[in-house]
Amino acid sequence: MEIHFLRHATLILGLKEGRFLVDPMLSPADAMEPVQNAANQKRNPTVDLPLAEGELSGMLNGIKGVMVTHTHRDHWDPRAVELLPKRVPVLCQREDETRIRGAGFTVVSAIDRELLWQGLTIRRTAGQHGVGEIGRKMAPVSGFVVAAENEPTLYLAGDTVWCTEVENALRRYAPEVVVVNAGAAAFVAGGPITMTAEDVVQVCRASPSALVVAVHMEAVNHCGLTREALRKRTEEENLADRVLIPSDGDTLFF
Repeated sequence: MEIHFLRHATLILGLKEGRFLVDPMLSPADAMEPVQNAANQKRNPTVDLPLAEGELSGMLNGIKGVMVTHTHRDHWDPRAVELLPKRVPVLCQREDETRIRGAGFTVVSAIDRELLWQGLTIRRTAGQHGVGEIGRKMAPVSGFVVAAENEPTLYLAGDTVWCTEVENALRRYAPEVVVVNAGAAAFVAGGPITMTAEDVVQVCRASPSALVVAVHMEAVNHCGLTREALRKRTEEENLADRVLIPSDGDTLFF
């Protein structure tokens, strides 16, 4: 298995069954308005995709499907809707099926619990996109556990903080690789809506045999946790060898 990390939560999952695009935010830098009520008002994305001109179209033509954990614009943006072939299979949570079909996509599979698809077993997991009132407003969100023969089991946690739902997924599925959306995204009021450094540490403690890949940093204006700060925390906790923090464009092999 390989993970070609592009930016934020967008990545290409490479398996023997093919290549799958996850949570596409494909806009060029500064194309979208800032997230409002954030500590700064930089336009989004704050950085470009790490692709040379012409590479993006070739990449999109080579994928077998798209996995969308939820349709907030930093995971499913207008540029992705424009560029993706409308007959590419899209997997999503039930709550987003109508919206994705309404954008013209004709092969959409909503996952309620489990789906056998393209040689993969994909299980939907729950999460909390923040706590209290802000978490309720940001819902619904999903994660996916992806399993294939002779491949490591992968848990894409999605936009969630550390919570009972994440803990239960780790215990139930025992993934060998866990991708967490860090960045400690937040608004001016209310707590974090994605994982903090402490949350990432909690994931490591709950799943001591897993490798953790931390993404979702330094690309959207309300994400305050930097790669360097997270790296420092993992070193303090003696977890640096278990938490991989890729730069945009990196490819990880498992």
